[in-house]
Amino acid sequence: MPRNYWLFKTEPSTFSFDDLMNAPNRTTAWDGVRNFQARNMLRDQVKVGDLVFIYHSSADPTGIAGIAEVVRAGYPDPTAFDDQDSHFDPKSDPKNPSWYLVDVRAVEKLPRFIPLDELRKVKGLEDMVLLKRGSRLSIQPVKPAEWEIITKLR
Repeated sequence: MPRNYWLFKTEPSTFSFDDLMNAPNRTTAWDGVRNFQARNMLRDQVKVGDLVFIYHSSADPTGIAGIAEVVRAGYPDPTAFDDQDSHFDPKSDPKNPSWYLVDVRAVEKLPRFIPLDELRKVKGLEDMVLLKRGSRLSIQPVKPAEWEIITKLR
């Protein structure tokens, strides 16, 4: 089965790529996604072995900080059931969960941060989901050709 490529957004003030590098076994559950389209990708399309750009959003500048690998495929997000968690969803039912997550492991901190402004100027990335007007999804597919171009920028 071919590998897929993704871009996962995170706010570095909440959880940065460095936090992932410092996590036990450099691995974490990618929890708290609360968008149905992104949830569907986590549940149905993101698979073990897929590679992920970790993108710092709501930062100055925004951009790609590192690469992770999916080490566990989609499963119900337990934070949705925890009323003490900021991601709690009282409508989510453990028997029929609304929200899913995957586990990711840090592979590599990029030798240099690749800012969004630079990505906008790179030939071959014109159709990248990240660069589309109004694109705000926290989980986005990346085409293999886009992955190749971006990994060469580092």
